[in-house]
Amino acid sequence: MQSETQTENSISFDEFKSQVLEDYRTAVTSRECSLLGRREVLTGKAKFGIFGDGKEVPQLAMAKAFKNGDFRSGYYRDQTFMMAINELTAEQFFAGLYADTNIENEPMSAGRQMGGHFMTHSLDENGDWKNLMEQKNSSSDISPTAGQMPRLLGLAQASKIYRNVDGIEAKKFSDKGNEVAWGTIGNASTSEGHFWETINAAGVLQVPMVINVWDDEYGISVHAKHQTTKENISEILKGFQRDEDNDGYEILIVEGWDYPKLVDTYEKASAIARTEHCPVLIHVIELTQPQGHSTSGSHERYKSEERLTWEKENDCNLKFRQWIIENDFASADQLDDLEKDIKKEVRKAKHNAWTAYLQPTLEKKKELVKILDNVANSSPNSNFIKSIRKEISGNKEPLKKDLVSAARKCLRHLIGEETSEKNTLIAWLDKFAEQAYEDYAAYLYKEEDTKIEVLPTYDEETEEVDARIILRDNFDNIFNSRPETLIFGEDSGEIGDVNQGLEGLQKKYGQFRVSDAGIREATILGQGIGMAMRGLRPIAEIQYLDYVMYCLQGLSDDLATVHYRTKGKQKAPLIVRTRGHRLEGIWHSGSQMGGFLNLLRGMYVLVPRNMTKAAGFYNTLLDLDTPALVIECLNGYRLKEKLPNNLGELKTPIGVTETVQEGDDITLVSYGSTLRIVEEVAKELQEVDIHAEVIDVQSLLPFDLNQDIVKSVEKTSRLLVIDEDVPGGASAYILQKILDEQNAYRYLDSKPQTLTAKEHRPAYGTDGDYFSKPSAEDIYEKVYAIMHESNPGKYPKLR
Repeated sequence: MQSETQTENSISFDEFKSQVLEDYRTAVTSRECSLLGRREVLTGKAKFGIFGDGKEVPQLAMAKAFKNGDFRSGYYRDQTFMMAINELTAEQFFAGLYADTNIENEPMSAGRQMGGHFMTHSLDENGDWKNLMEQKNSSSDISPTAGQMPRLLGLAQASKIYRNVDGIEAKKFSDKGNEVAWGTIGNASTSEGHFWETINAAGVLQVPMVINVWDDEYGISVHAKHQTTKENISEILKGFQRDEDNDGYEILIVEGWDYPKLVDTYEKASAIARTEHCPVLIHVIELTQPQGHSTSGSHERYKSEERLTWEKENDCNLKFRQWIIENDFASADQLDDLEKDIKKEVRKAKHNAWTAYLQPTLEKKKELVKILDNVANSSPNSNFIKSIRKEISGNKEPLKKDLVSAARKCLRHLIGEETSEKNTLIAWLDKFAEQAYEDYAAYLYKEEDTKIEVLPTYDEETEEVDARIILRDNFDNIFNSRPETLIFGEDSGEIGDVNQGLEGLQKKYGQFRVSDAGIREATILGQGIGMAMRGLRPIAEIQYLDYVMYCLQGLSDDLATVHYRTKGKQKAPLIVRTRGHRLEGIWHSGSQMGGFLNLLRGMYVLVPRNMTKAAGFYNTLLDLDTPALVIECLNGYRLKEKLPNNLGELKTPIGVTETVQEGDDITLVSYGSTLRIVEEVAKELQEVDIHAEVIDVQSLLPFDLNQDIVKSVEKTSRLLVIDEDVPGGASAYILQKILDEQNAYRYLDSKPQTLTAKEHRPAYGTDGDYFSKPSAEDIYEKVYAIMHESNPGKYPKLR
């Protein structure tokens, strides 16, 4: 299939004819895969199917303009494009449909995503960057509609950075910023806010981005009249069209069945974006969807007879075929023969993919049947085991779960037996579980050493400064020594962020590295994801923790899953910087940690209690590959801290707690701004002979890798978790870790307890904070009550 970009003007007629016929072969192959793919779902071999039929020809044109080093950020209709750039074969297409967990067979996700979700491999077997300039690149797809758009912005902005910032080692990532980021989206999904936010941001930033809108007039069953004003996305985007006096977009409109016009349009779009760094929108109209939205239903239910007839007559593959015949590139008979050959090839590819998918499980089945024979011969419950053996033996196309389920059920009949045959069955199950972990659970996080610590050092006469100075000077050291780093966000540039943690750094390092951004959190995040995927080390600043909610979908569905959903073949080591916890009011004192802990598995979630710790986290993260959310204490910037003399070098370990005060009566666990209050209370408790051990969690994801908290509980026999999240939020997570994973219940003499914020959002003002979140008095009285229950004679009732 095609991989080179050549035009009719630069090659001979015979060469052009050959390219045209190769394109037609690709289009027909893709269509046949869609048709057979639907049948595989309906027969039960695959769970779900969503295909790119009706979008083949414009994707061929896009592939012609797509060069090495370019990136795609698309969605689940782009199989033809992936075939055209030689990154997807028919056999791999079906392997994805069957969820083959062998990444050699199914390179798009190793069976972790449903079919139709595509990627290329950016990392080698060691997890190191490949040379992305020697290949055509696709960022890994996600299902949420328009979710690919914010990432697209960052992929495009990376070219802007590489073109304008000196000193970056760019050999593997860019050739002077000449790469284009290509996005694809369905017409209905342009209704999503992510699309509009990305459109606006790209117009402001002027990045080399081409957005392709595949327009077939429907979003599942809902017509464009219910989706888009004027039923026409390019019409309502006319205000974004650039002119002589204003930057903006180049907006191009082309019929999706007109092969030569499509090729010309995409060459034009590529040239504009690549050379001028002007975003381009291509509205590809008059497309069809021959099989409807997906295998979940038929489009005959919601399309009129007139529309269905029009779609058959204007199918892009049919129009392409007619054009080939009209221009004497091939006769109808020749194309008939070609199509027959392709049908055979695709059927063979389907068969090969199914065989390759099934074969390892069949081999495991043989092993299990033999083991069950031996177990049955040695067990008094042989009749039950033989019944299980018969059922699994008769299953001609077993799933992995069928085998494991049978083996586990068999063990129920072996309770109390101690035989070598039983041990063999258990060993088989254990080995299968190890492989299942590799197939389905591994790569959520990259294996890396997070526990490296470089303590802050101080001059003999160390001055105390506003804590924000420590952050500012640490970022200064980072930007000075790491040219690939940059930071951006609301108010991050000219004024140096709202708390002056970046004061003066834009003037020193320039607007490309220390940048202001609009009020658009989803695309601030997207900028970071895309740039991180292209070798840069971005820090995306979200002004307040409460505002993270605007980009939470991208954090959860995209960033947190990159390494997992690609089985370690892509990474996006983005740092998201924000600030939160205790301040003032409903919208500026958020601590919604429970939600983040559920939704951001695959990221680190770090909660430093002061700015020295925060600075150390940034330095640590820049030597690692896992994305992270760092939550600074919003009320800590003007507090005084000693100024370290090793800023830029100090490192705070990730996943490691710190005991900030030792004691033997009770273990107090907390983090962030509340930790400072706990420290104050611990000192007050000493006045009544209560010696609390205070532990700063520091890192919620990962959590206490050394299991230091259980060691403290073993000493104190009492546990209180203090948390400013709502009841059942982060405190429940922390307790689960301590009790379930660390088994601290073994050492407790009293009930483990939590002290949290109230269920409502924190009210405004100092009083609002006092009566909404744990106060010093709340903590004191809670600890005292626990001690009173333990020894009422020594600690009489307080109230």
